[in-house]
Amino acid sequence: MQKKPFVSHEKLLEIVSRYPTPFHLYDEAGIRRTAQEVKSAFAWNGGFREYYAVKACPNPFILKLLKEEGCGVDCASMTELRLAEALGFRGDEIMFSSNETPGEEYEYARKLNAIINLDDITHIDFLAAHGGIPEKICLRFNPGGELLIGSVYMGQPDASKFGMTRQQIYSAVQRLMQLGVKRFGLHALLASNAADNDYYPANAMILFQLAVELHRKLGAEFFMVNLSGGVGIPYLPEQRMPDIARIGASIHDTFVDVMAAEGLEGVSLATELGRFMTGPHGCLVATAIHKKHIYKEYIGLDACAVNLMRPAMYDAYHHITVSGKEDALCDHVYDVVGSLCENNDKFAIDRALPQINDGDLIIIHDTGAHGFSMGYNYNGKLKSAEILLHPDGSFDMIRRAETIRDYFATFDFCDILKDINM
Repeated sequence: MQKKPFVSHEKLLEIVSRYPTPFHLYDEAGIRRTAQEVKSAFAWNGGFREYYAVKACPNPFILKLLKEEGCGVDCASMTELRLAEALGFRGDEIMFSSNETPGEEYEYARKLNAIINLDDITHIDFLAAHGGIPEKICLRFNPGGELLIGSVYMGQPDASKFGMTRQQIYSAVQRLMQLGVKRFGLHALLASNAADNDYYPANAMILFQLAVELHRKLGAEFFMVNLSGGVGIPYLPEQRMPDIARIGASIHDTFVDVMAAEGLEGVSLATELGRFMTGPHGCLVATAIHKKHIYKEYIGLDACAVNLMRPAMYDAYHHITVSGKEDALCDHVYDVVGSLCENNDKFAIDRALPQINDGDLIIIHDTGAHGFSMGYNYNGKLKSAEILLHPDGSFDMIRRAETIRDYFATFDFCDILKDINM
């Protein structure tokens, strides 16, 4: 089974004639379409907002596009806050969901009047000393144990470093009410890349029930329940995209039964669907430059794990298309590899593909989230360009490729490398 790339071979040749590989390519039409589908799925909730996780694809052109579609941003660092600020995000358009947070980052988030999402009960006093306690605040919940939906194992929250226990949430609400907080939000991420349509409704049920408990027992008022991320995408060709309309309808039923029945129908919902929003709408384009025949057959690319870390880090599957050979028989078995001095620098292992020749363009699918953004500079490798394909078929560079000058820029305080030719 094969995946169909969002870009044709002819268009890719046109792009490559202007911008050399490797590069990440994004599909504007697909990103906008998904943003609109998510918004439609939760349109029944008047205050709904998608907070796009900046870490998934921190490119200002992509974030500007999503802002135009009504999205906010989920930030987790000073750099992400500054990026959001530069693009005009303010106040409730920004969720600040960090952990082990430096004081200056809380202070800057408070300056922007962002929604603070506290990860730990000990951060209450820390925030009070660094920026102050706002009148509304969000708390991150970790229910512990294992997450089972029916008989399907979805994850083990008690192995996660994120969030507070139930008792800590209760204590945090009481303490924060004493410090002047008027309204609360709840947040939880219990699974990652869940392809099951039942995960998000199950997560919603946990948070809705907790909100009702806190409302009944402590008198806490709520402005938001943030379902966070976790809805996955079909990396494998036989998988299907989660049905966001069905997910939204199921959560609506739960919201009516649990929240509205308690008089909390005015609470806004939020999502942070970074992977779902842009993951399928990006790909890494590389060129086959070497072929090696030893105990196995290897295809060497001009890209490496610097450009896409997920296969090396997680043994993650990313589908591969040989552009222009979409209908060719997959009668060769290759390891598709990069040039790092590490044996895990492999995009695919024992992958059945058409015959690959030097110069063939290789499309590595589903890199629109946690692709470029997880890049690094090991072996002195440089990060690639990013290109945006517009709905009319035109395309623009939205980030240039790094240069050797960029790599050595942090030595600009001294002259030790003054004689290097850059």
